[in-house]
Formats: sequence, C-alpha cells, structure tokens
Amino acid sequence: WALHLKNVTMSLSGQYECTFATYPYGTKAAKIQLIVKAEEERHYLKKVWLNETLEIPCLEDTTSENLSTYPLKWLVGENGRKEELVTKEPSCPAVYRNSSELYGQRVLLGFNNALKVSPPKITDDGRVFSCHVLYHPERVQKSSTTVRVFGK
Repeated sequence: WALHLKNVTMSLSGQYECTFATYPYGTKAAKIQLIVKAEEERHYLKKVWLNETLEIPCLEDTTSENLSTYPLKWLVGENGRKEELVTKEPSCPAVYRNSSELYGQRVLLGFNNALKVSPPKITDDGRVFSCHVLYHPERVQKSSTTVRVFGK
C-alpha cells in the first residue's frame, strides 16, 4: 500500500497516517511527517585577486546536464538589495541585464552556467552573488557566494 502524490506543493506538508484492519491482529497504523521545502540554499565563500577572472559555479555539486533543462538566474546583492545580472531559459541564449553601472559588460555566463566576472574590482568585495535554479514553480534551488577581493 502506498500513497502517491503528484504535483507536490507546500500545502501538502503535514502528517499522514495509514490505518488498516488485519485479522486476527487488529488495526495497524503508521504515521509519516511530510515536509515540502520551497527552496534549498547553500552558501560559499570565494577569494579572488584583483584583475583576475572571478568564476563562480552555479550549483557546485550539480552536473551541467541537470542545469541545462531548467530556467536559472544570477543575482548580485548588497545590504538587502538584489540586482539581476543574467537569466537563462532552457534552449535559449542567456539574457544579460547590462543596465548595471557596476557590472555592465563585466559579466558572462560560462561553462555549466558559472558566472564569470572580469575583471573583479575592489567594489565587488563582500558582495553576494546568487544563482537560482527553478526546478518546479514551487521549488527553487539557490547557491550564494560571498566574494572576497584581494590586491597583490
């Protein structure tokens, strides 16, 4: 006996109980707690020298074929504000948001959807770059990388 749930949403979170009658042992029951997560996020720290290329993997433990079938976006944030840098839909070229004064032409989507920033500047120090992959309308996987920029 099994309960199959399709199109799982957060509203399905809760305790489920299966009860059935057996002979001659009586009623048997089992309970399970289902927790549906809307998003998962991992945090990383990346160190880079001034004027070298900064390359940040989107999701470090996910293979490229997994990422290529889902929409994703790269954002940069500081002090609670986030700015979108790049969006990528499956089977479409990346769309760059070049309105940013700070990042303009310095960002590029690289192999396996890694974000490349070239050259990194001292103003990038402490900024948080985050990659959001939309696996399902209610499931987003995120990785956030705080950047530390060093001068030689």
